[in-house]
Amino acid sequence: MSRKTLGLWTALVVLVIAFGVFGFRPRTEAQQARPEATAGPKYTVVDSEGTNLEVVDNASNTLYFYCVDPGKEVGEELHLRGSIDLNQVGKPVITPKKVGK
Repeated sequence: MSRKTLGLWTALVVLVIAFGVFGFRPRTEAQQARPEATAGPKYTVVDSEGTNLEVVDNASNTLYFYCVDPGKEVGEELHLRGSIDLNQVGKPVITPKKVGK
């Protein structure tokens, strides 16, 4: 076998091994259109004392406030009382959205 033929066979073997190790998978259109996953948790608990709960939805950048009804004990149902759009932070006034019963 000549040196040139040996070099071609060596290159071919290296390519076969590389595709086997790293995988050769052509991407489909569906895979290319898929949005990248966001890093980090979906929700962040800001505060909780058992009778209230403040949670930030990191995807929508909204803070939600839950609490029990007046006079109720720890462990009772928490009800959504309002939310705040955190994209408004930095403005002179932020008005929370109240939730009615």
